[in-house]
Amino acid sequence: MAYHPVADDKLQLYLAHRPALVDYAAPIVGCRARAEDVVQEAWLRFSRQADEADIRHPASYLYRIVRNLALDQTRRTATEKAQPGGDELLAELPASTASPEQAVSQQSELAAISRALEELPLRTRTAFEMHRLGGHTLQQVANHLEVSVSLVHQLVRDALAHCLAQLEDEL
Repeated sequence: MAYHPVADDKLQLYLAHRPALVDYAAPIVGCRARAEDVVQEAWLRFSRQADEADIRHPASYLYRIVRNLALDQTRRTATEKAQPGGDELLAELPASTASPEQAVSQQSELAAISRALEELPLRTRTAFEMHRLGGHTLQQVANHLEVSVSLVHQLVRDALAHCLAQLEDEL
């Protein structure tokens, strides 16, 4: 086994400061056992630092690692306390995706609407698609079709009523 003087120096530094590091972390995390875990994690991070790393004050650096980890631990604990049982509540939330049954139902509704739109006269279908699906204003649709705004409103209303009637008949 090769001798690594820098690694050995790190270990000696850690072992010399370990009790003080635990005493330093304990009030931050509120528990001596958690402080021990924080100090152990700090050692793992400290020991993984490249031997060439230019750390001017290794003891200060080790204390800073402990402080940062202790504060992270405190934040995590505070978050868990803010919503006890949060994981269980999250698991009970409904999925954001449709169930297979809902997907089939939605597909059949879309197919019925598509068939209903195909049955409409071209001008009525165009007015409906431009306004309801394309997001155009009634004025824009009227300009495109070269008709009045009130006629476009009537065409869109007729198309909507026809689609709803077809949906009710098919479902």
